[in-house]
Amino acid sequence: MATRNKTNKSVKKRVKVTGTGKLKYAKVGRRHLNAHMTAKRKRQLRTAGVIGDRPKVQKKYQIALGVL
Repeated sequence: MATRNKTNKSVKKRVKVTGTGKLKYAKVGRRHLNAHMTAKRKRQLRTAGVIGDRPKVQKKYQIALGVL
């Protein structure tokens, strides 16, 4: 009987798949120690990061998510 790969739960909590198949994640560095950062830096960290132009990295995460 064929078995499938289990979903990596830690990756599932950190990465979401968009409608077009790209991977979206929250940028690091926003939890604490933000007082020394400029407002511009904090604003840039608010926007979501996208893994769309790196096929090897994208495939690795898709396997971990159970999409592939």
